[in-house]
Amino acid sequence: NTLADLEQSKMISIENDMDVGPLNLGMIASYYYIKYTTIELFASSLTASTKLKGIVEILCAATEYDSLPLRQHEESTLQQLAKHLPQKIEKTNYTDPHVKANVLLQSHFSRSPLPPEMSADKALVLLDAIRLIQAIVDVISSSGWLTPALAAMELSQMVVQAVWDRDSVLMQLPHFTKDTIQRCQQAGVENIFDLMELEDDKRADLLKMTPSEVIDVARVCNKYPNIDLSFEVVNADSITANSPVVITIQLERDADSPEPGPVSAPHYPKEKDEGWWLVIGDPKKNQLTCIKRVTVQRKQ
Repeated sequence: NTLADLEQSKMISIENDMDVGPLNLGMIASYYYIKYTTIELFASSLTASTKLKGIVEILCAATEYDSLPLRQHEESTLQQLAKHLPQKIEKTNYTDPHVKANVLLQSHFSRSPLPPEMSADKALVLLDAIRLIQAIVDVISSSGWLTPALAAMELSQMVVQAVWDRDSVLMQLPHFTKDTIQRCQQAGVENIFDLMELEDDKRADLLKMTPSEVIDVARVCNKYPNIDLSFEVVNADSITANSPVVITIQLERDADSPEPGPVSAPHYPKEKDEGWWLVIGDPKKNQLTCIKRVTVQRKQ
């Protein structure tokens, strides 16, 4: 029955055949409105050594994508798209909705053009992807694994901005092409703050854009958050082994940064608010000690 299935999937606990209580995985599924079979899949598939490619595959295997539309003429199109994907798909059944989800997701990161019907399907994949990835982060964090948690957070940004993890951060800006970014890199401009610090005439010569396009770029740059982080270990001189440690952390937006709000994400199918994860961990031990989703306010 349903309760037995939920208990077997470690979503709930049942004591004395009467008392039903939620377990961690069940609370994650409930919080993100995700099917319990998906959370069970995440918990059984994710490991301390799962890399980005593995997280993409696990994400696309979610039960939520079972109903992704499949059309008769799409198999050859998906096969052609898959030939150019950076992450090769092991299972090549192009009539499987989960394979289609993987192809569409990677095509999104590559900004590959798609037929109209597939573009609509991609929007469905993306809209489910964010909450599924947030659930993946929570499942990984419950096991205390730092490296895969950071990879999942990176994947969340990739979904919103339609970029690969290896792409330049400048790809988040409107009208930027690979040629534009190559010119920027040759001029020593590696990030958005470098671009903002250039003199107007040098920036115009570098971008080679129309005045209206430059205005679009400036609008996004001016909204880009600049976050200051400071921390202090309380009573650092008196810490002993196996004793609790208290860390005071302060996050502030630069005074010139705008208040939190929707980010510039023209390739994402709906408005997306800014969000941050605060993470404490040890990269050498792949150990995640603490994680919290936060909103960072502007300095007063």
